[in-house]
Amino acid sequence: MNITRFEPWGLINQLHRDLDQIATRRLNLGGETDSPVADWIPAVDVIEQKDRFVLRADLPGVRPEDIDVRMEKGILSLAGERYGETDLEVDGMRRIERFSGRFYRRFALPDTADADNISARSTNGILEVTIPKLAEVQTRRITVEAA
Repeated sequence: MNITRFEPWGLINQLHRDLDQIATRRLNLGGETDSPVADWIPAVDVIEQKDRFVLRADLPGVRPEDIDVRMEKGILSLAGERYGETDLEVDGMRRIERFSGRFYRRFALPDTADADNISARSTNGILEVTIPKLAEVQTRRITVEAA
């Protein structure tokens, strides 16, 4: 009996890449036909704490200078590229399970996010983006005086 490992997220990631390629081909008028938006999708954890949001992305093998973090109109974008080995064939055998190429992720941030003080740090293949929250504006009751 053979045991087969089922990885549903791998199938979903492959479907996402395939759909990106189809959309890119249809939107690209006369240019390259094989330029997907992303070649792989990093796993990301988003954690909300009392005073900040923390986003942690698994980016093993990606150099910090190859990561681009941008904030525009309430959307946080992570993009970059991981370079793979070019020649992995040994004695006619080859098996590649690690993705290489471009990645791209986008996250909509709430209005409470402080876009001016976002910081990012990459340590041991984990990108950590810290997004502070704005101080909450308290509702103030205004008394109406009689004339």
